[in-house]
Amino acid sequence: MRVTQSGMDLNLLTALDALLDECSVSGAAQRMHLSEPAMSRTLGRIRRALGDPILVRAGHTMVPTPHALAIRAEVRVIVERARTLFVGAGELDLRTLSRTFTLLSHDAFTAACGAALFARAAREAPEVRLKFLAEAHVDTPALREGIADLEVGVIDTISPEVLTEHLFDDRMVACVRAGHPLLRGRCTPERFAAAEHLIVSRRGRPAGPVDAALAELGLTRRVVGTVPTFPSSLFLLQASDLVGLVAGQLTTLVEGMGLRTFEVPLALPALPMGLAWHPRNDADPGHAWLRQCVRDVLAPAIR
Repeated sequence: MRVTQSGMDLNLLTALDALLDECSVSGAAQRMHLSEPAMSRTLGRIRRALGDPILVRAGHTMVPTPHALAIRAEVRVIVERARTLFVGAGELDLRTLSRTFTLLSHDAFTAACGAALFARAAREAPEVRLKFLAEAHVDTPALREGIADLEVGVIDTISPEVLTEHLFDDRMVACVRAGHPLLRGRCTPERFAAAEHLIVSRRGRPAGPVDAALAELGLTRRVVGTVPTFPSSLFLLQASDLVGLVAGQLTTLVEGMGLRTFEVPLALPALPMGLAWHPRNDADPGHAWLRQCVRDVLAPAIR
C-alpha cells in the first residue's frame, strides 16, 4: 500500500477499512459513530495520503477505484491485527464491541439460521453487525482477500492456508408441494427419475450427484431448469409439480411453508457442513465469539 505522505495513523486506516466495506460515506460514518461531514473530511485526508480517489461516484452510489480494490485486503489485515493487539491483553467486552462481521454462506443457511444469529448478537454484542454474502457464481478467494470473515456451509476451498472445521454431515432430501403425486405410495428410483426436476445452482449447472446416482441404476431424469437461489426454488416448488432438493437441516423450515419433504430413493453423498476462516482471524477474540455463535446455532443439527 503506497502512502504519499506521513501521518497515516490507525484512525485513518480504520476509517479506510469502513469506507471500503460500506462503499458509502454515510454508512462508514454511522459505523464509526461520526457525522457525515467528519467522515467526508476523513475521506479527503485518505485521498491525499494515498494519492487516489478511493471511492468515486457512480450514479446514486459510490464504487471503489482499482487501487482501492487492490489494497482492500491489506487494509483489512492491518486493522484486524491492530485490533487483536489491543484486545489481546484483556478479556473481550462484547457489550462495547463495534464491528461488522461478513459471513459467506449459501442462502439456505442464511434463511435457516440468520434470525438466530441476529438475535444472539443483539443479546450479547449489540454494536456488532452481521453482513451475509451469497455464494458467487465464480470462485473467489474471499477469505484470503478479506471480503468475508467466515465461510459457513459445504467447504470446498482449495486455499492451503485457510483453516477449516468440520461440524456435521447433512443429507439431501426431496422437496415438493403438498399433495404432489410422489407423496402417494412408495417413491422408487424409477418414479423419482420420471418426475420433472428443478436444480438450485449458483453456476447454472443442470446436473449433480443425483444424476450420477441415477446413472448407476441406468436411469436419467428430466431437469426442466435451474435457479440460482434456494428461496426462489421454494416458491417454484409451491406452485408446480417440480421436485427439488433441500438439506435435511432445513426440513422444519420448508415444511413450515407448506411444502413436504421425503427421503431420496438413491445413495447420495453426505454434505460435510463446516466453517472456514483465514489464519489472521484465528486468535481474534471477536472472531472466536462469532465462530462459537455459529456452532451454537447449528448445535441441533450437529446432535
